[in-house]
Amino acid sequence: MKILDQYILRRFLYNFFSSFFILIVIFIFQGIWLFIDDLAGKGLGMVIIGKFIFYFIPTLVDKVLPLTVLLSSILTFGTFAENYEFAAMKASGISLQRGMRSLIVFVLFLGLVTFFFANDVIPKSEQKMFNLRRNIAKVKPAAAITEGVFSDFEGTGEGMNIKVDKKYGEQDRFLDNVIIHKKTNQNINNTVIKAKSGELISSEDSDIIQLVLKDGNYYEEVMPKDSKERRKQPFAKSEFDTYTINIDISELNEQDLEEDQNITTNKMKNVSRLIKDIDSLRDNNLEKVTAFSKNVINRMGAFPIAIVPDSTNKELERIEIKKKVEDKVAQSDSIKSADDFMASLEQWEQIQVMKKAQNDVTSILNTVESKKNELQSRYKFYNSHILSLHQKYALALSCIILFFVGAPLGAIIRKGGLGLPMVVAIILFLTYYFIGVFAGNYAKEGNIHPALGAWLPTLIMLPLGISLTRRATADKGLIGFGHFIDRIKSLFKKKEKEAEGQ
Repeated sequence: MKILDQYILRRFLYNFFSSFFILIVIFIFQGIWLFIDDLAGKGLGMVIIGKFIFYFIPTLVDKVLPLTVLLSSILTFGTFAENYEFAAMKASGISLQRGMRSLIVFVLFLGLVTFFFANDVIPKSEQKMFNLRRNIAKVKPAAAITEGVFSDFEGTGEGMNIKVDKKYGEQDRFLDNVIIHKKTNQNINNTVIKAKSGELISSEDSDIIQLVLKDGNYYEEVMPKDSKERRKQPFAKSEFDTYTINIDISELNEQDLEEDQNITTNKMKNVSRLIKDIDSLRDNNLEKVTAFSKNVINRMGAFPIAIVPDSTNKELERIEIKKKVEDKVAQSDSIKSADDFMASLEQWEQIQVMKKAQNDVTSILNTVESKKNELQSRYKFYNSHILSLHQKYALALSCIILFFVGAPLGAIIRKGGLGLPMVVAIILFLTYYFIGVFAGNYAKEGNIHPALGAWLPTLIMLPLGISLTRRATADKGLIGFGHFIDRIKSLFKKKEKEAEGQ
């Protein structure tokens, strides 16, 4: 390896790892705010919080790494141009492409490593982080209660859903406007408890958590053994100033915080698993759509299913005979249209037929509308798998393309340090990132193909990288208006010559 290549690579790696460390810390703090409700005030030890951050870091690579490559390439080549090192290289007959040679090899290697990282490490980190968050909610019951929605107390043995308007105080122990649905062994909600306030009381020496409710009402549906009594739907109702529910968490204290939950999303799967699941999801969705279509057709009765003829002569002959008989019956029938049929009925019969038709159409429309939401969620899940598959490849290629955007851009702007290069890098990355976010959302909804949604930001940056590389090689500025001005001048000169000739 030549001394020049070593020098350029060493400067680039210094900027690369410095930028990566700074950006990863920034993104960690930004990400912690997203999960602050899961971590803060739950009595979690530093080991658990450290594990959570450790599993969270790999999930940031898809954001941090492209920005790091872009920023470090702008910083490196901007410093070279600012210190006239590129001018010395060109004076020695060394072109920009020759100076980038060692870095091109490194970036190609980085793209390969990034793909394997996105395929193997990130899915496992997503799985570990999901398991940790879910099991923290099990071990810490206060963490399992979400404000404004019904939360299931899983594994407590109590079988209840709890909803609160607000949590506050130390470790979120105080609750406002508590609603509890208690379940029977048959998983039926037959008891409702409402209280204006509540408090979770626990002790490190006890496996019992007390939920103390204050100023509320208790409603319970009584289920007598006699069927006649059950028809009366008896219930019990009472008011209370204080009501205490004891929750046994002895089993939860033995919960392994990293135990797998057998729940996977598209972000937790590698390429081979995604390809397999995409095929199965597509086949399953087609089966659902086909079965639903046949069901609607059978309910409507307006579109008879065409009979596919058999290849045997007897089957063809039988179908032809059946068709001739149906034609004769149709010719002999006096009713030719729906209006003729309605005219042949009495007025009360017409009203019944119209009401029956209206009810059938309303029922079918309601069925289609409800099935539409189900199918949309299914295809959104299917599209997210295709999007995740292509994003793994697009991430690796984006690091390479953004290098060819940042390196010539740094040589053009001729500025080093963290001033202008940082601003330019952030603007370019935000453009790249938000295009990816909007394209991904459109792809999940089915407005564009998921493959295009994954590749769109990279495809937009590709011509920019080619253009900047060509301009930096030709020693042109960032925005060249010279040729436009020359054309305008030549146009005016041509008109002046024509005027003089006349």
